[in-house]
Amino acid sequence: MNRLKAALAEGRTALGLWQALANPYTAEICARAGYDWLLFDGEHAPNTAQTLLAQLQAVAPFPVEAVARPPVGDPVVIKQYLDIGFRNLLIPMVETAEQAGQLVAATRFPPHGIRGVASATSRASGFGGQPDYLARTHEDICLLLQIESRTALDQIEAIAAVPGIDGLFIGPADLAASLGHLGDPRHPEVQAAIADALNRIAKTGKPSGIFALDAEDAVARIKSGVGFVSVGTDIGLLFTNARALRAKVADAL
Repeated sequence: MNRLKAALAEGRTALGLWQALANPYTAEICARAGYDWLLFDGEHAPNTAQTLLAQLQAVAPFPVEAVARPPVGDPVVIKQYLDIGFRNLLIPMVETAEQAGQLVAATRFPPHGIRGVASATSRASGFGGQPDYLARTHEDICLLLQIESRTALDQIEAIAAVPGIDGLFIGPADLAASLGHLGDPRHPEVQAAIADALNRIAKTGKPSGIFALDAEDAVARIKSGVGFVSVGTDIGLLFTNARALRAKVADAL
């Protein structure tokens, strides 16, 4: 059972942590921290199919869902990610219902989609050990789409209406840039656009998600009804705490 997909369908909060270090050792450490999901970034982190596979294997023993963000919503890349065992996908830069429909098709085998068939050699099928894999695997896939541009904001209802979409996720950084406020996701115009987007997503009945700007922002989003929230990054935790520890010692000298 896909725990993230079930949580979103049931309206339960799912807390996530971004993984950008592209390293199985740090992924295993984070998998022990109690998050509901970890996001493995193929868009802005130096990941390949091989590094992602290693991280998947590292977190497999733990009760955490692995989410993959491909660099682009390319059916070829999606096929590879699904074959190595990801069942949760967060696709960046989705702007139209047509694009959303194509992404759904990329996660389904024919006749319901265009995903290539390689069940006997894929890790996702247990290397052929799951006899009902081809017929049932789509039931376990959780497809999440990122809303992060002015164009996407205008299309929220149409995108959410596409069958097979499990949730819409707001990306504040790119949205801020699209609205003319590069590097300033806290700008009032950006925050107003986010609030409006989350309200409209809620009205469609689809779960919403967001990359929180900090812990306080995460708590506020969750209290407002946002279902799946990223509360930080592995890089941020390492850098911020390394710098704070040094400062604490240096200030005492």
